[in-house]
Amino acid sequence: MIEIPKFHETFIPILKILENGETLNTRELYQLVTDKFYSSLSQDQLEQKTKSGEILIINRIAWGKSYLKKGGFIEFPKRGMVRITAKGLANINKSLSLSDIENSSGFFEFYNEGNNNVDRTLNKIVNSSPQDLIDEGFDQIEKQVKDELLDKLKSIDPFYFEKVILILLKKMGYGDFIETSKTGDGGIDGIINEDKLGLDKIYIQAKRYCENKVREKEIRNFIGAMSGDTQKGVFVTTSSFDSAAIKKAGDAHHTIILIDGIKLVDLMHQYNVGLQIKATYEIKELDMDFFEEG
Repeated sequence: MIEIPKFHETFIPILKILENGETLNTRELYQLVTDKFYSSLSQDQLEQKTKSGEILIINRIAWGKSYLKKGGFIEFPKRGMVRITAKGLANINKSLSLSDIENSSGFFEFYNEGNNNVDRTLNKIVNSSPQDLIDEGFDQIEKQVKDELLDKLKSIDPFYFEKVILILLKKMGYGDFIETSKTGDGGIDGIINEDKLGLDKIYIQAKRYCENKVREKEIRNFIGAMSGDTQKGVFVTTSSFDSAAIKKAGDAHHTIILIDGIKLVDLMHQYNVGLQIKATYEIKELDMDFFEEG
């Protein structure tokens, strides 16, 4: 009897479904892959679920899609949509293995690791406890979610991005916020009132950049916009700050906190902004007190 495929065994089926270059809805992709390549699975296999309650075959295809994305073989042009890339088309008739994906340049850039990734992965499996493997799995899922979150932040409307930042700071406990007008705000996107009367304020500047770094001039303008009204400011970007910008913020008489893209998604993940809990797992251990003699 045919077995449910491992996630890496779905690489080529996914690419085959996408080979005509069309952009497909993710759910449609899952169904097409299942119907074309795994229709011979039994009904019980098709309905088998993971510990968290997901359909197992769909879960495997979803992980295959995720790895193909990290390797640059497919892309997500917009929310919930997927299509093949030139790299994917070039590899569609090959035997694409997990090591091919993990050794691809795109995958290395995502995980920021050097060579011999596969050897290290195998070594972890051989020399790790079950708890270590669980923790490693959670780390990989967290990295994936943060990567997708940063991609999403870079693509949303700039004005909505400003609101996202204010919502995050509110969740972090920094009080009520006021959105400034969209024009003529003098470089200020929002104001946080740390106290009920608004006597102590924090000015916010949010820059949704894809690649460009925040420069020293933008920090200087931010400081100027703060004037004498407050001594506290938070400058947030989806990209990063160049060295001159970091120095300018550090040398300022004001207290200016810089939050780059990596720090931003860390905070959003920590405070559950723009994210939802997908699954909760229970791990049980023996209750020794239950077996204690009276």
